[in-house]
Amino acid sequence: MKLFTGGTELQDQAAPGGEVRLPASPVCPLDRVRAGRLVRIKKLCAPPAVTQRLREIGLGEQQEVRLLVRQSNLICQVSNARLALSSHLAQMILVEPLSA
Repeated sequence: MKLFTGGTELQDQAAPGGEVRLPASPVCPLDRVRAGRLVRIKKLCAPPAVTQRLREIGLGEQQEVRLLVRQSNLICQVSNARLALSSHLAQMILVEPLSA
């Protein structure tokens, strides 16, 4: 059996009992990323009004972001701008790491 996810073909990795295991996804919330890391936004998991505002300020899907500071608030570089986000808001932004 082959599975398709996001255009990628995966071979069946059935465990005993017929359960299918998929490879671990590298996607995680922005607040778990190490400072200095370059990531790409994969999904916004906020309420619609918040999601719309995030896209308006440049934090939409497929946007590359570098996390500069990770303390009580996060400071990110998006294009040529620096944006501060609360850690609560950063939890709603799912990202994938990019190669250095």
